[in-house]
Amino acid sequence: MAGARGRTGPQPTSLALALNKPGLVAGVDEAGRGPLAGPVVAAAVVLNPRRRIHGIRDSKELEAEEREELAVKIRRYALAWSVAWADVEEIDCLNILEATYLAMRRALMGLSICPAHVEIDGNRCPSFVGLGLDCTFEAIIDGDALRSSIGAASILAKVRRDQMMVEYDRLYPQYGFAGHKGYGTPQHCMVLESIGPSPIHRRSFEPVRLAQLRCA
Repeated sequence: MAGARGRTGPQPTSLALALNKPGLVAGVDEAGRGPLAGPVVAAAVVLNPRRRIHGIRDSKELEAEEREELAVKIRRYALAWSVAWADVEEIDCLNILEATYLAMRRALMGLSICPAHVEIDGNRCPSFVGLGLDCTFEAIIDGDALRSSIGAASILAKVRRDQMMVEYDRLYPQYGFAGHKGYGTPQHCMVLESIGPSPIHRRSFEPVRLAQLRCA
């Protein structure tokens, strides 16, 4: 579904009075900007400063099993979390950068609480004009390695996107999405050039566009 928004983590009622206090920080990160197929997924996480989760770091430095175990802990112990995405149609219509920012905005808006400050992985922040958010924003290069909140968001985004690509693999098994997750591996490119793109391939990406022309 275009622009579908992910779930927000359940909030214990005992925390309700404390959630409006200043000082809460949300981390935002994405997964899936580079692949030739599938959505770009973003997550926003507000960690509980009183409940440290050991092992959080850049999702790319973790094995799949480690990411999945940490994702369970993040969803359980974070004060709030949200996962959202922009689909292939939005990527092709907007371009991958703007689609990434769209997914980030959706993830942030999906939080059940409004943080005082938002840390975003990267060198610039998306536009949040008109969203009614009363908070400050900060872009941090390599933020997923430097800030726990961003690292947590990178883990949730990566785990959810990997799950989605496994689901797509059942629909389009000839492409091997469960293995390469849509990235341009030699195996993926070989199949793409042989049979052309699937409905979830990004036609605005040059290898996919060329493969479509060859198979037309």
